[in-house]
Amino acid sequence: MTPLEALQAALAGEHAAVYCYGVIGARTSASAHPDLYDAMLHGFQRHRRRRDQLTAMIVRRGAEPVAAEVSYEVPGPLRNVPELNNAALQLERRIARTFGQLVESTAGAERRWALVALDDAAVRQVEFRGTPEMFPGSSSSIISEDGP
Repeated sequence: MTPLEALQAALAGEHAAVYCYGVIGARTSASAHPDLYDAMLHGFQRHRRRRDQLTAMIVRRGAEPVAAEVSYEVPGPLRNVPELNNAALQLERRIARTFGQLVESTAGAERRWALVALDDAAVRQVEFRGTPEMFPGSSSSIISEDGP
């Protein structure tokens, strides 16, 4: 994957994350579950900033940034707090894999940016009750339903 392709893939991932956090966040309650609501709001804001930063990186390379889709598949059902939490966890896992590709495909300032973004996604996974991974965002950190 070229650096530009990896940047475009990361931007597409951020478009999806912003959309999905909006959907998930709309199903949380600031009064009933303030911690979850704050986590969703923070995630939405963080991914929106990263989306804008990636857009600027791509424009600086002289390329047209990939556009957002009309809608995205939101992971899992969203009927209760554990399902909302799990959906956010799945989003962070997806974006971590995208940032892992970006780290692998870039160098210099872009790689440093990708490492910070990957680190943030790994921390957010733990905040959403995920388990720490030795190499977050890499294919070696993905475990199937049946085990390693």
